[in-house]
Order: sequence, then C-alpha cells, then structure tokens
Amino acid sequence: MDKKIKISIRDLYKSFGKKQVLNGVNLDLYQGESLVVIGGSGTGKSVLIKCIQGLLTPDGGSIKIDNQEMVGQNSEIIENMHSKMGMLFQGGALFDSLTVWENVAFDLIQNRGVNKKEAKIVAVKVLRQVGLGADIADLYPSELSGGMQKRVGLARAVITKPEIIFFDEPTTGLDPIMADVINDLIIESAKDLGATTLTITHDMTSARKIADKIAMLYQGKIIWSGTVRDLDKTDNPFVRQFIQGSSKGPISVEV
Repeated sequence: MDKKIKISIRDLYKSFGKKQVLNGVNLDLYQGESLVVIGGSGTGKSVLIKCIQGLLTPDGGSIKIDNQEMVGQNSEIIENMHSKMGMLFQGGALFDSLTVWENVAFDLIQNRGVNKKEAKIVAVKVLRQVGLGADIADLYPSELSGGMQKRVGLARAVITKPEIIFFDEPTTGLDPIMADVINDLIIESAKDLGATTLTITHDMTSARKIADKIAMLYQGKIIWSGTVRDLDKTDNPFVRQFIQGSSKGPISVEV
C-alpha cells in the first residue's frame, strides 16, 4: 500500500526585500517519514519550516498538509493545523521565568485548557520518557546543562502527541555523545507517536542517523533528494562537497 503524502510543497517562493530565499521549492513528505533537509547556513532551511507552519506567508506556491491548502488560509485553519504540530527549537527556546515542568506543559495549559495539577503530572511523565527525573521538574532552565535543556525542549515538542514534528538543528552546541543521545530520543519519540518529522541540520552524523530521506537545499531550491544509501553513492558535486565539508567545489562561501 502506497504511503500517504502528509506535506506537499510546490513551487514555493519567499524573498525578503531583494534577497530571494526560497526560489521554487518542491518537496513531498510522507506519513510517518523522517525527512532531513541539509544545506549551509543562510540557505533558507528555517524559512522553509516557518512557511510550512504558517508563521511566514510565501510569495507564491502551494503548501498542502493532509491535502489541505495552507497558503492564504485564514488564521483559524492555520491555528487548527498548529495543534497537530510540535517543534524542537535550535537553542531550546525555553522560557527562563518558567520552571521546567511549566515549559513542558505550556501548550497544555495555555491552549488546551488543562489545569495545572494535571498538566504537571503529564509533564513529569513525558520528562521521564526523555530520560529526565521528576527531581528536575521544579528547576529553572538556567539550572540545566545544554543537553538537559534539549531534552526538555523535546518533551515540550511531543507532549501534545503531534502528528508532525519539526526539529531545528537539534544537535547544535552538543558534544558528540549527547548529540547521539538526542538523535536516539528523536527517533524513539517519533516512532512512539507515529509522527511525520522534518529536521533541518548541517550535522551529517545526525542526518544519517535519523533520516529516512535526505534533501539538500541550495540557492532556494531542492537540488537533490534520496535515501542515506543514495547519499553515499551520489555524484552530485554540490552534495559531495557539502557532506565532505570541503572548501573546494561548486559551493562558494563568502568570507
């Protein structure tokens, strides 16, 4: 049986002033699939996610989620779609003034009408699922290590059992061992939920581990896509240069 397309993007354009960031992106993400979008800094990976989430309005093109067009939709439909999504932000993006459990349960309390007592019980349970004990629930983010903050961010991303989860540079700033722990947690969390995931990263170790498919974004377009196995066999010079981390090749970097 063919897998259902969860997110379909066609001819997506987005510019800021004279800078063209997305220049005709075409991409399909299937139900339950883990897609990793790779590309250098400033290539539009974060802009792509924000357009899918409805946080940015594209200049042109189509974004369909569950076969429903999202571009140009009213705020009610976009907010309804938001309720199906979770997000792990690059820097954690935890609220400094809230305790760990309040950060994790933020959406439950603010948007879903769950009372604080019940929300804390659920938050502590989800924290345990990402390897954090109940003893850290009443701490503040500033009292946690970078790796623990990432886990808290992951717990917040999955607490509402989203159908779609976005991961923005999930291993940035972590040592290799903690990065691998986060990769494992991402895989387990997505599998437990049956979620469709879109990760943006330039960490090729992470990309290889968590991806079912990889796509490369360059100069506003998807210039290559395939499996991890395909990645190692491709003769695409842009992809080869990127995954090898070489300064020599068709990708020029302004210094």
